[in-house]
Amino acid sequence: MKKILILGTVSLFLTSCAVIRPGEAGIKQKLGELDDKVITQGTVTFNPFTTKVIKESTQTNNHKLALRLPSKEGLSVDSEISILYRLQVDKIPTVLRNIGPDYKDVMSAVFRSASSDVCAQFYAKDMHSGKRADIEKAIKTKMEETLTPQGIIIEAVLMKSIQLPAGLSLSIEQKLQAEQDAMRMEFILQTQRLEAERKIIEATGARDAQKILAEGLTPEIIKIRSIEAFLELARSNNSKVIITDGKTPYLINGTDL
Repeated sequence: MKKILILGTVSLFLTSCAVIRPGEAGIKQKLGELDDKVITQGTVTFNPFTTKVIKESTQTNNHKLALRLPSKEGLSVDSEISILYRLQVDKIPTVLRNIGPDYKDVMSAVFRSASSDVCAQFYAKDMHSGKRADIEKAIKTKMEETLTPQGIIIEAVLMKSIQLPAGLSLSIEQKLQAEQDAMRMEFILQTQRLEAERKIIEATGARDAQKILAEGLTPEIIKIRSIEAFLELARSNNSKVIITDGKTPYLINGTDL
């Protein structure tokens, strides 16, 4: 019984375990040599005297940098960068062998090189405009050329908090203000043109209506309208005095006589 207890204690002492949780991957390293097998979830047993388990995240991670980027005209633009990346699960041993656990430093170096090449092709104002997405995409593509074969997947490069040189920033603001003023003036002029066109159409319509009405008032029409007026007056119960030359009636109320 004592021997069994001693053997159990020794066995427990010589064996350890590690838990690989979701979003992690584990690789055994025995006497300095990395195993090719990647464990993505569960419990791993190992001899703590000869072996250890290295854990790496398989989730998307955010590597932040603060850099001064060059521009085509030779200016320097301060920017905060976010590199969204993840490790390719089956290539984690390759990453650790070829780059090492400090792969973030290598990723930063690759970004500096890629960003210098790409940003030097754009003006500083482009980094603060709609071309920013093109710059981010170009940097990401250049980084992938180096890092993807090594097992590091670059999901996105995000340029944040772009800070242009003071003089350039002021000139851009003035230009934008001038463009807004021009757009506002164009809107006012367009409104005035539409209002003028409306008045012309309204005046033309009134003139045409009067012209049509005048052309339609022939002597025969006037005579018919006069007869209709006499008939309408004749039907009325009120007393009236009608003075007429047979063409146009002139009505006087009976109380006015």
